[in-house]
Order: sequence, then structure tokens, then C-alpha cells
Amino acid sequence: MRELEQDDEILGRAYDARLMRRLWSFTRPHVVLVSFTCALFPAVALLELTQPYLVKIAIDDHILRHDWAGLGSVAALFLALLIGLYVLRATQAYLTQLTGQRVIHDLRGTLFAHLQRQDAAFYDRSPVGRLMTRILNDGEAIQELFTSGLVSLLGDVVTLTGVVVIMLGMNWKLALVTFALVPLLVVAAGYFRLRARDSYRIVRTRLARMNAFLQESLQGMSVIQLFARERRERQMFGELSGALRRGQFNSTFYDASLYATVEMLGSAAVALLLWYGGGQVVTGALTFGGLVAFLEYTGRFFLPIRDLGAKYTVMQAATVSAERVFGLLDSHPSITSPTVTSPAPDARPLAPRGAATPAVQLKNVWFAYQGEQWVLRDCSLTVAAGEQVALVGPTGEGKTTIARLMIRAYDVMHGQVLIDGVDVREWELTSLRRHVGLIPQEPFLFSGTVADNLRLAGHEAGDDAELGPALAAANAERFVTALPRGLREELRERGVNLSQGQRQLLAIARAIIYNPRVLALDEATSSIDPESEALVRAGLARLLEGRTSVVIAHRLSTIQRADRILVLHHGRIREAGPHAELLAQGGLYSRLYELQFGLGRT
Repeated sequence: MRELEQDDEILGRAYDARLMRRLWSFTRPHVVLVSFTCALFPAVALLELTQPYLVKIAIDDHILRHDWAGLGSVAALFLALLIGLYVLRATQAYLTQLTGQRVIHDLRGTLFAHLQRQDAAFYDRSPVGRLMTRILNDGEAIQELFTSGLVSLLGDVVTLTGVVVIMLGMNWKLALVTFALVPLLVVAAGYFRLRARDSYRIVRTRLARMNAFLQESLQGMSVIQLFARERRERQMFGELSGALRRGQFNSTFYDASLYATVEMLGSAAVALLLWYGGGQVVTGALTFGGLVAFLEYTGRFFLPIRDLGAKYTVMQAATVSAERVFGLLDSHPSITSPTVTSPAPDARPLAPRGAATPAVQLKNVWFAYQGEQWVLRDCSLTVAAGEQVALVGPTGEGKTTIARLMIRAYDVMHGQVLIDGVDVREWELTSLRRHVGLIPQEPFLFSGTVADNLRLAGHEAGDDAELGPALAAANAERFVTALPRGLREELRERGVNLSQGQRQLLAIARAIIYNPRVLALDEATSSIDPESEALVRAGLARLLEGRTSVVIAHRLSTIQRADRILVLHHGRIREAGPHAELLAQGGLYSRLYELQFGLGRT
């Protein structure tokens, strides 16, 4: 049963100023676009706020005086203002979208590069679906901050400032009547802000949880169908989707409540204006055109406040997403290249340092994936340059772990792992992984052509003709040639349009191109048919020729020609020697051999 209650880290109170400063670091390279966009705010506000005043002039100076010629001039000016306003708003919308797209492009690039630097333990505890939520959904929320949130809010501030100045200048008593309801607006906005902040965070958390479940379910659909778990999976997905729906409903409720509250207070302000302003019109203290203009300005005063709910949704969603994104960026990988490498392992020649220097060495290694559940316990082994060593033992004894420690996917808790006599923690990571290769039990192929997957091995692989020798050496040339488009054949996700054996042959060809000095093979023939196994074993023989190798195998028939066989038991090397010698000893290896081949003792 998969664990569905594991939430993302619930971060503390949102520190908007701190998050905005961090977002500004991604915005700074586009400061010219931002500056030009901000320069349009005063012009847009000026054109927008001039319109009610033109209405006042049209009523007081022309309509009431029956000056139709003058009214035509005012109408023409009003039309010109509208055209100019629409042009400026269209330009502003284009620039804000452009800025947002560029900022989020940079942020996503930084996120992806950061994820590439994370160690294997990070991916052990981080579901892929949640990481995708960070890059995609949270990235889009931050983009909205620029396109519909922060920029729009800044424009509203400029407009509101202009409205307040004009209303106070026209009639300060009437303006105070309008502003009398502002304290109620502040209280309402504060109340709904506190309620909305937590709801946005809950929505993002539940969305990430549902994405993680969906990604895992789609990848494991064949297993779901095999065990007839469709109904149970639908039920679990329904529970997650329902939780997300309830969270989004709560968020929508607060947004709608704020919108309705502002609308109500705005209508109340209009009623007050009609009552108080109408009295001033009757007494002659205010012109009829002035009252109409005041009503227009009051609408423009409450309009951005009324839309504050939508803007606040964008702002708060972006704030919560920024919390999560920067929380991810603040996670530091535990495995990094050393800051000072002297002497630098990547700078020395690939030739062995000396005959006495082991190619691979583990010294008193202790390792556990969690706590003190030790997989390796005081484990030591040595592999000489050019030697072929096989690791055997029951499942869970740490064979694959040794291969992972060789490429420093994980760091040991105690002891040392040395490659060419240098602790792997002193190697530059890229150099180490160029020097030590690993062919996993399940080779991973990417979407793309066969040639593209082979070229993952190194930049030295040029045109298609240069890939031929590697394919021939790996026994993969025949099946690649038989593909409809050969090396140009498109592979689907994870290479599912190839058989397991074909994927393994391509992995061997890729390793031949990569050409590491030390190679670890993890159960390379464990899941393929006998015919494919024969091809793979022949390809492996060419790959391992003259190369230091550590071969992990459950099929003991595949490693009988190894120079030495090391038997792992309870996290330590218990036996070591050639195949015949270990059989003669009658120990752990002999019992494994008898169990595998059904050779019971009589």
C-alpha cells in the first residue's frame, strides 16, 4: 500500500518581502523590460483618469448650455483618449507577458540545473510528481505574479493615488464621504487574507500529492491491471481529487467573499454620494457634472479594490509557490565535488599510477540507507587494475550498493572507497563518473532516436558511421539494422518499443562508446531470454576485455570465468577466490551454486 498521507513540507509564515527580493534576482537581468513597463503606468493612469473629468466638462460646459459644437470637440478628444489608452494597455500587456515568460524561463532553468546536482538520496525521498509540480505548476503561479498580479497591482496603486488626489482637489468633503468606508475595506481584506493564505498552501500541497500519485499510477499501470486494482486505484485517486476540490472550493469561497464585500461597500459608497452630493447639487455647492464625475471616480476607486480578490489569489498563490520553489533551491546536495583538488584526480593521465595501486578498493566500509540499518558492515575488498571480479550473494546483501558507492551516488558512513588509490570524495564528480561506468539492471533509454541514446555516452561520438563499431562489438548491429529507420528509429518513453534484451545491448554499446577505465555491471543478464542472453554475454565479453570490472550477478553461470568471485553475506566479504576453488571449499558459494542448479547433496 502506497503512503498517501506524506505531505510536502509545510512552510511557515509567508515572508513576502524576502521572497520578492529573491524573485528580483531572477528579474534583474530583464530590468529594461520591467522599467519600460513601469514607465507606462503613469501614462495609462493619466489617460484613464482624464475621462471622468471630460465627462464633467461635457455636461457642465456644453450639454447643459446646449453647445453641441463644443460637445463634438470633447467627444472627439474622449475618443482619442480611448484609442491611446487601448494602445498603451495592449503594449503593457505584451511587455508584462514577455517579462513573465523570460523570468520563468530562467527560474525553470535554474530549478532543472539544481535538480541535476542533487544526489541519489534526494530522489529516494522526493516523488517525481512533486518535483514536476515545482517546475511546472509552481512556475506558472510565479509567472502569473508578473502577468496578472504584481504588475497589475502596481498599476492599481498609481491609479488609486491619482483618483484620491483628483477627488480631494475637486471636493474634499465629498471625497471624505467616499473614503469613510475604507476602514471597513481594510478589515475585510485583512480577515480574508489570513483565511486565504492557508487555503492556497493547502491547495498546492494537495495538488503535488495528486500529481505524485498520478505519475506513479501511470508508470505502474501494467501492474495495476495485472493485480486487478483498477477499482481501488480509482478510489484512491478520487480521494486525492476530492481533497484537492475541497481545498480549491475553500480558496474560491474566500475570493468570492472578498469580492462580494467590496462590491457591497462600493454600492454603499455610491448611495452615500447620491444622498450627500445630490443635496450639494440642489444647494448649488456642486455642479451636476461634478457629481457625475465623482460617481465615475468612485467606481474607479472601488474597481481595483473589488478586483483585489483575484489579484490577491494570484499574489498569494505565487507567494506559496515561491516558498516551495526556493525551499527546493535551498536544499543542498550532500554529494558535491571537492572545492579544492590538489592533486586534481581529473588532471592526471588515465594510465595506472603503478602496478601496486588497486583500481578499486573498499576499506572498512559501513553504509546504511536509513539510520543504522546497515547494508555494508566493515566491508573491505580490493580489485586490481585489469581484473574481473564478480560479486555474488543473496538479495539485499549490498552488491548493488557497492556499485553505487564506486560512482559516489552515495557516501559511506565510515571507511573509504578508493578509485586508483584516491578516495572518491576527493575526485571531481564528472571525472569520477567518466572513469567509472555503471550498467544498471534496468537500462534507461530516453525518448529520441537510437543514435541520440548512444551519443549520451560522450561527445566524441560523431556521425552515425562512427557508432557502427560500438554496435557491432555489443552484438546490437543486427537488430538496429532491422529497425525500419535503423539508427534514426524513434524510441518511445523508456524504450518500451524495444525488448529487454535489445535495451541491454544498446546499454552495452553506449558503455563501449563511453569507454570507462572501470566498469560495474549490475545483473546485466537477469531479465532476458536465453537467446538474448547469449548475445549480451558475447557483447559483455568484448566490453570487459582488458578493463577493470566488477560484475554483480545472481546467475552464477555468467561469472564462472571471472578472475575472482567475492561472496557477500551480512554486509561483509565472506569468501573470495576463483569458481573452482570456492566450490571445493564447500562454503557459502558452494551452497548458492547447489541451490541455483538443484545439485542436492546425497
